[in-house]
Amino acid sequence: MSTTNATSTASDRIDAETEDAGEQINTEDDQTEKEVLDDDEEEGRSEPYSVQEDMAGSQVYTATSLNNYDLVNLQLFYCQKAKKLLMLYPLYLSLFVFFPHLYLNLCFLYLQVLDWAYGMNPTLPVLSLQDEDRLVILYICAHVAVMYDHTSNAQHLLQGHCSPITCLCASENRRWLVTADMGQESLVIIWDAYTGIPVRTLFDCHPEGGVSAMALSKDSKYLVTVGAGTFNMVLGSLSQSIFYYDGVLAFTATSAGNIVLWDKQTQSVSRQPVVRKAVKLVPLQEEAITVLTLIDSFIVTGDVNGHIKFYDGNLKLINVYNEFSLDPIKSISFSKEKPSISDLGYSKDCTLDAKPFVIRNFVLSTTHATAVHVNAQRNVPQTLLKEHVEPLEAVACHPKQPLVAMGSHSGTIKVWDYEHKEAVCSRVFLPHKQIQCITYDPQGFYLAVGFASGALQIVDACTLQSDDKECFHYSQDSITHLTFSQDSRYLAAADTGKAVTLLRQCKEGTQEVWKYQGRHHSHYKPIQDLLFGVDLDSSQPRLLSLGMDRWLVEYDLQNSGEDGLLILSSERIEQSAVPTCMVWYPPLTPEHFLLTASNLYKMKLFNATSKMCRKTVFGPSYGSPVKKMAILPASKDGDPNSRYMAYITQDKVGIQILPLDGNPHKSFAMICHSTGVSTLACSYDGRYAFTAGGQDCTVFSWELNLSSLEASAGLGGKDMLPFYNLLEGGRDGPLFREMEEYFYYCQLQNQDLDTMETRLVSTRIPLADVPFLMRALGFYPTEQELEDMQNEVKFSRYAETRNYVTDIDLEEFIKLYVNHRPASGIARQELCNAFQVLGKPDERGIYTIDRDELLELLQARGEHMTEDDLAECFTTLVGISGVGASCTGMQNSCEPPYSWTNVILDHKTSHNGQFFMFHIDVCFVRIGQFLAEIKLFENLEPEGSKKKSKY
Repeated sequence: MSTTNATSTASDRIDAETEDAGEQINTEDDQTEKEVLDDDEEEGRSEPYSVQEDMAGSQVYTATSLNNYDLVNLQLFYCQKAKKLLMLYPLYLSLFVFFPHLYLNLCFLYLQVLDWAYGMNPTLPVLSLQDEDRLVILYICAHVAVMYDHTSNAQHLLQGHCSPITCLCASENRRWLVTADMGQESLVIIWDAYTGIPVRTLFDCHPEGGVSAMALSKDSKYLVTVGAGTFNMVLGSLSQSIFYYDGVLAFTATSAGNIVLWDKQTQSVSRQPVVRKAVKLVPLQEEAITVLTLIDSFIVTGDVNGHIKFYDGNLKLINVYNEFSLDPIKSISFSKEKPSISDLGYSKDCTLDAKPFVIRNFVLSTTHATAVHVNAQRNVPQTLLKEHVEPLEAVACHPKQPLVAMGSHSGTIKVWDYEHKEAVCSRVFLPHKQIQCITYDPQGFYLAVGFASGALQIVDACTLQSDDKECFHYSQDSITHLTFSQDSRYLAAADTGKAVTLLRQCKEGTQEVWKYQGRHHSHYKPIQDLLFGVDLDSSQPRLLSLGMDRWLVEYDLQNSGEDGLLILSSERIEQSAVPTCMVWYPPLTPEHFLLTASNLYKMKLFNATSKMCRKTVFGPSYGSPVKKMAILPASKDGDPNSRYMAYITQDKVGIQILPLDGNPHKSFAMICHSTGVSTLACSYDGRYAFTAGGQDCTVFSWELNLSSLEASAGLGGKDMLPFYNLLEGGRDGPLFREMEEYFYYCQLQNQDLDTMETRLVSTRIPLADVPFLMRALGFYPTEQELEDMQNEVKFSRYAETRNYVTDIDLEEFIKLYVNHRPASGIARQELCNAFQVLGKPDERGIYTIDRDELLELLQARGEHMTEDDLAECFTTLVGISGVGASCTGMQNSCEPPYSWTNVILDHKTSHNGQFFMFHIDVCFVRIGQFLAEIKLFENLEPEGSKKKSKY
């Protein structure tokens, strides 16, 4: 009952805040003026306008009819306000009973809550939201707006954009905040600064490219947004625009030090656009103007020299701040609190009268990701933020303490205490600069740093200091992966030169020093992952590397020395898929497994000793494949068999329930960095996941709620229901009925179709019939894939019973089918790529395949096809025999020296001796099925590669 009251109260409050509102929208090419808000100066709070009846189709929404973006932010707001409340399981149940849809939304959103945003976008302004009691600023991290309370060291995160935010502004009284992006579906969102809830969402204001600049009028009635604009003369790039006090004039600053004056050309009429044109150009200064704003009676500019200048309404210089030694100014934002004229201590202005220069406190930001608060009365600057200014692609968590280290291309490493949200220490590496990857050793004593120059440095984890001897430079290629062994004795590095370098810790006297152990170019394509493990028999370290060339390489650490790093074994683990990452699977079974992910949305378990593929499951499919995984540590208080895994895709972060079985409801992901996520790190206690955004210079901290993930997985259905839903039509669909028919037909066939004896129908069929059922359902696996399927079933209970499984039931077969079948069918582009690789273009530019070359490829490359196999495929393809008919019975009718294959080929041979011109426009469906069966287009390796693959 308390949940019901709380929900209704929140809804009533939102409705009350959005009543009696109105909006007027006027658009004109590159400028859009929107009457969106109205200030109530007397009460200090204003109510947003509602949509007018005649503007019903304007795609402007109020809080009473929230769209998906608004709903997400509303739910996030209440999740953040009621974290402890939602942790209560009985309250979860009551919420599910009374409000199932709200429960589902809140449950999914609270699986991963954005806890903290490290970094800032230095290209966007920092706004002051300061009041009498608190120093609060607003800035942007990737696609998230951050309200940072410096006084209490707290953040409130505004989430609603799916693309990077490119503009933001605030109303004069800081009641309303506005953010905009330039994505494919550009959004402008207006936020309530008091609650952090979006009250307006504007779609496609500038569909030609999104919003490049915007500003609110002084009375908050108008929002101007600027898209692409052109002039007939060179003015420099437009930087910022402001309205003048009367609302008629507007100023725009340029990178050439000019001010462009805009004036209203037509009178505003109801439902008619307001047209403004550039009427005057004022050369204000020689330096490029980067900031233009308006405060009280002053026009304020900031420039590339770090100077802040104040002008009156006639653009006469009043005062200059040039003693702070700042980088180029990016933004200036003033406090909403007006200073008292009677206050003493203000400096004199630079006019002849030398009057006291009374101005509000302000916050400025620079292009080097620094935010500074200036107390105008004391003329004292205070640094609020100093973040990474270049791409940030390296992040690592301490194995025993709540510390996270971040490294950027500027050569800076900063270590944060993520519980207290405080910076612990930092260091700038000047000689090598660009930091590509970092990692802690398992004991937490060392931090290894890999640079784009190929240098590798090992520093103290606490002080970030090191001896000069601890810097190694054995490669000219960028370091991409670093990993320590479990005993911290070895350190391995992989680079873009497709080589692995090994260092070993040795004792020299009383000191422990790192020495070069060896190096090996073990792959001929980029290395995807590098991993240390422990040998099950000897407890000695193991080192494995996984390459884009599909080879899993294990190194001989015991026999490797300064002469080189030796290879112990090499296994090709994929045929057509490209592996993306690997991790050791937790001990949930008697066997030990290595888990890999691929670009075809599959995850595979390989026996840690034999490298045999023991299980294949359908992995998370959220628009892009998994690119990195991390097993979360076991809970000290929970079930030891309840384990979880965090992962990232191209732009999302997610969590997965283990053990893996292909159930899609056991996985969840959400956008973390819209421009792409670089890497992932998890805290030592499994509570947080950290993602680095690379180009957006941001690291996000995500609080993981594993109990909510379990609850959402339970709502997806138990037992076989999630797998039935993966079939077209579900449990009652035609595909399931077809499976049942084929399944029981196999039982009849195994008992002799012509017998008149009583049949004993069971629930299982022999394992040997699985390939025929797969092909009957339209899935044509390779021989290697069929072997993996049979091994998966055959050895499924061997560790427990020491017996092989020789049959399979329908439910097990359905799981096998949905996990092994391709995530998507054969695409036309795949066929085009096959013909471009195998064929040659003719005079029309159409790729064709020569008959002799095609037959040679089919019989010599990949999974070799015999002459009889070729004959059967071709007869079925060209329609000479029925599907599934065998050609062996007809082969004897052909007199020597002809074989059945020659008869088929001669039947379809053109006059010039070439096979019937395979190209992408002839028999597309049949050729696609044929190529799918023989896997001709998969894994076509270039000639002269270092390793010749099986294919």
